[in-house]
Amino acid sequence: MRAFTAAAVQVQARPEPLSAHTIKLNIEHAADHVERCVADTGAELVVLPESVTTGFTPGCPPEQLWDLVSEIPGALSEPLQQLARELGIHLVWGSYERGPERGVVFNSAALAGPDGQVLGTYRKTHPYCTELRNRGGWVTAGDEVCVVETELGRIGIIICFDGDYPELSRITAVRGAEVIVRPSALLRSADIWELTNRARAYDNHVYVVGANCVGTDPAGVLYFGNSMIVTPIAEVVARAASHECWVSARLDPERAMRSLTPGSSVGQAFDHLADRNLELVRRYADDLTRPARTSFPHPEP
Repeated sequence: MRAFTAAAVQVQARPEPLSAHTIKLNIEHAADHVERCVADTGAELVVLPESVTTGFTPGCPPEQLWDLVSEIPGALSEPLQQLARELGIHLVWGSYERGPERGVVFNSAALAGPDGQVLGTYRKTHPYCTELRNRGGWVTAGDEVCVVETELGRIGIIICFDGDYPELSRITAVRGAEVIVRPSALLRSADIWELTNRARAYDNHVYVVGANCVGTDPAGVLYFGNSMIVTPIAEVVARAASHECWVSARLDPERAMRSLTPGSSVGQAFDHLADRNLELVRRYADDLTRPARTSFPHPEP
């Protein structure tokens, strides 16, 4: 990894009923913010929120959503690929993706490089309970981890609720990710958002760039923003509020692990990845894949 500036851009999807026209306007709106962000910050990596092309809650059945979206690469990704090409940046955005048959829709995030080519696409492996198609929602879960080798460094991709699952980020880091990007439309609380961003960064000594939605989506759901960039020692070095904006920070591998705590003269002596007790992990590997559930009662969605 080399030093570079990263930015998280938080925008609102249009709140009216979803259509091909509103998707076009959403893409244009996001592109305008990316252009201004790059002009302002010189960012070489820009991350947009989850489902930025449509809004998270589409307000329509999966069959209709399938008709409105496209494959990646495809018709909906081309304007954003072109934007990455024109600006010479690495651009990450969230979008619903058309699956192999009508009604199969993935909650995906794509990474385009400075030449406009899609370098990697990740399909959300832990969809939120209300979005799962088999529980009355509209999304089919993905089943692969994504780490992309770029000229900036190795970039891993997770999406929103994925950040609640430490195993996914750990696998992503073990596969070499130095930066994990997290396009999101997080609905719970700013505390949970910060906790999981900082924990995943600290667990794995990676930078985390989290871009969260703002405003309301087509179903009237409200998002709080608070996009942030976190260092490998869990320091939040950029934090947004709840309006449309961007935040940026310099990601420098030479400084990432220099001190035990932010600004401290005490050096960082341990490495969460290198210092894992792998013998213990191997001994209890079956427990990591055994079905389980909380012992505490909770309402089902």
